[in-house]
Amino acid sequence: MRFMFVFPGQGSQSVGMMAPYEGLPAIRETFAEASDILGEDLWEMALSGPAERLALTVNTQPLMLTAGVAVWRAWRALGGPEPALLAGHSLGEYTALVAAESLSFVDALPLVRLRAQAMQEAVPAGVGAMAAVMGLDVAALESVCRQAAAETGGIVAPANLNAPGQIVIAGHKEAVERAAALAKEAGAKRAVPLPVSAPFHCELMKPAAERLAERLAGIALRPPRIPVLHNVDVAEHRDPEEIRRALVEQAWRPVRWIETIEEAAHRGITHVHECGPGKVLAALTKRIVKDLEGGALADAATLHAALEALGIKG
Repeated sequence: MRFMFVFPGQGSQSVGMMAPYEGLPAIRETFAEASDILGEDLWEMALSGPAERLALTVNTQPLMLTAGVAVWRAWRALGGPEPALLAGHSLGEYTALVAAESLSFVDALPLVRLRAQAMQEAVPAGVGAMAAVMGLDVAALESVCRQAAAETGGIVAPANLNAPGQIVIAGHKEAVERAAALAKEAGAKRAVPLPVSAPFHCELMKPAAERLAERLAGIALRPPRIPVLHNVDVAEHRDPEEIRRALVEQAWRPVRWIETIEEAAHRGITHVHECGPGKVLAALTKRIVKDLEGGALADAATLHAALEALGIKG
């Protein structure tokens, strides 16, 4: 069996999300390490919230990175085998690079906090927006976005290519709203505004990418020990400079998740496990490649079940 781990990003967080893992030493040890690095109690935040605090981008990004790394370490500590391939959705790509020993956890935490701050500050509040469009393919939605951008004079484009018929658009608020209306006219089933604090993964994030590039220039990166598929080009990179480029471009270019899972299937991956709290990526995977047996590591019981299925006792 060739399996892959995928790491979630923003949108998978919830109050109490780590409670099922509490009995695993690697979980609490990882959260303690992260809390020392950042100078705040991430475990208490994950356990008690409140939800509004978890939803703040500057909190969500380091919290989800920590959660993903903690579950990864717990899996390995329990004897779980190494996956053949790694990937992460947006922020989750940083977690994948930590798991692959390309980026250190100590460097990753302040880096993703800077990333969050840069993204939040790139566009004034209320100027940008995102919306999830259901029922249109990528080509049709790109056409809709071009028309909306021309009509409004703003920026709008596909941002998260999550699954067939489930694509998120981002850009200027007026342009996003016009694109959503045009999408419905073009046959979309729904176009739902998302409660986000910034328009991620579009050209409005270029100022954030520039700040990220400055910080990344001073961070040591190594060739990944496990191959990592990057969001921006659905390719693996071993050259640290190419990894830096991919991370910088990822801030303002689309997350190509559909192609990522398709590429995994082409490489012979038969099982995809979501390494972290939540089941968002597992659900998307099942929609992308129906013949792949996706399994989410959503709680401690599921983690142990995955181990037992491989003949390993945790």
